[in-house]
Amino acid sequence: MAQKYFADQFDDEEVLFVFRKHPLVMRKGLIIGLLAVLIGALGGLGWSYKAVSLTDYFIGMLFGALVGAIIFLPFWISWHFSVFIVTDQRLIQITQKGLFHRSVVDMGLNQIQMVNYQVAGLMQTMLGSGTIMMQTFVGDLIIHDIHHPATIQKKLLEILRQRGVDVNPYAHEDPEEAIVEEG
Repeated sequence: MAQKYFADQFDDEEVLFVFRKHPLVMRKGLIIGLLAVLIGALGGLGWSYKAVSLTDYFIGMLFGALVGAIIFLPFWISWHFSVFIVTDQRLIQITQKGLFHRSVVDMGLNQIQMVNYQVAGLMQTMLGSGTIMMQTFVGDLIIHDIHHPATIQKKLLEILRQRGVDVNPYAHEDPEEAIVEEG
């Protein structure tokens, strides 16, 4: 029996690839958390100015850092526990939202018809993030803010080809024969 990497893994299933969103998705929590640290430091500076005590300054800064960490923690949890797992049988998208909300999308590899990616704009180009778009038999799966989407797309296509999934079923046809004349 293979080692289990996640709770819902089948006994005969092998994990091939795991990826997650770009750390950029935590930016809102990071900015708010750092503002809390700044407010704590400025508050401590104000208290220490009146009493001329560095202890008050460090207490204010420590309090701001604690509040900032508490604010940032749910954003980090959402990023860290939201993963995409590709096994030899399926693609699993686990999305953690906050502390108590988790959703799971489970799709067989043979349901994937097409995998594309998009990098839109200067910020995504500079930070190496983008969007992965998968067309499936049941609809489109769009995954935003992926770190290095070209690399992820290439790896997904390699896995699909190794598993015998033809992501472009018309690639083997002669283009001249694929054109249907209208009567």
